[in-house]
Amino acid sequence: MLMRKLGSSGIDASVIGFGAWAIGGWMWGGADRDLAIHAIHTALDHGVTLIDTAPMYGFGQSEEIVGQALRDRRDQVILATKCGLIWDREKGEFHFHCNENNTTPEPSKYMIYKYLNPISIAREIEQSLQRLQTDHIDLYQTHWQDSTTPIEDTMATLIKLKEQGKIRAIGVSNVTVEHLQAYGPIDTAQEKFSMLERKIEHNGVLDHCRRQNIALLAYSPLSQGLLTGKITPQRSFSPGDQRLKNPLFSVENRQKINDMLHQCQPLADQHHATLAQLVTAWTFSQPGLTHVLCGARTPDQARENALAGTLQLSPDELKTIDNILQQHLTRQGREPNRVS
Repeated sequence: MLMRKLGSSGIDASVIGFGAWAIGGWMWGGADRDLAIHAIHTALDHGVTLIDTAPMYGFGQSEEIVGQALRDRRDQVILATKCGLIWDREKGEFHFHCNENNTTPEPSKYMIYKYLNPISIAREIEQSLQRLQTDHIDLYQTHWQDSTTPIEDTMATLIKLKEQGKIRAIGVSNVTVEHLQAYGPIDTAQEKFSMLERKIEHNGVLDHCRRQNIALLAYSPLSQGLLTGKITPQRSFSPGDQRLKNPLFSVENRQKINDMLHQCQPLADQHHATLAQLVTAWTFSQPGLTHVLCGARTPDQARENALAGTLQLSPDELKTIDNILQQHLTRQGREPNRVS
């Protein structure tokens, strides 16, 4: 497994991280707790050391599952979680309505707010430590940014938590360059990035992180499974699964993406790899992208994700994949993404 630093923190973490959103069940049509624990153990057995979760993933359920899975293996893991999304108070900046099963936007059981007030963060971390059954969090990240709280207040709180030994490194997520500049010396940024969603290449976030030695953790690198080649046009999604009404998962688009991936199949075969592993390796090979967070709900998915961390693509192979991507975007009538 390839290992890389989390920015300037001095912490080494596997290039493949276990993304624990899906095991929380919310927005994914539910989840099996025992299967999720088995998936985490399988990831660890295959060299994954980075696990990323958040209170919002299943309203605490993902953290609880991770905590249970790591009860006897905490010392093997770089544990990352987040703060700044609350559902039990109407404070901060309103974000969205939702229910536990994600089936009805309004009326809803929960109103989600972005809130990074120091008092709220102090409350959140204690709840996370309890759910995760640990006395410290290796990487603590702001989940979304709150316009009602000055960034300097948030950052001062995070630094204080680090001084207290409750966290080891500071990260942010879903930010702009302006946010990054205001935060100052942080260790990581977690942003959405995949072959299909490359906004951070154009808005300056990726370049800023590369210049400032900020590790970039890519979430949704497989576009919620669309880039695995396993989601056929005939696939149906359970009620509450966010992909059910996502235009990216239309029958027509699934067919087009699978046609594109079919062109990559010979290269995957040369490496005795799956398409998902090839796509994952392409992702962590992009300049400035240091880690990829791959979701898994089953042991087989976790094993497949982990083994991608051993795959090395040559410059010529990366160029071949880039050319296939550009052809796909051109056929779609979209502006080709810049390839760094």
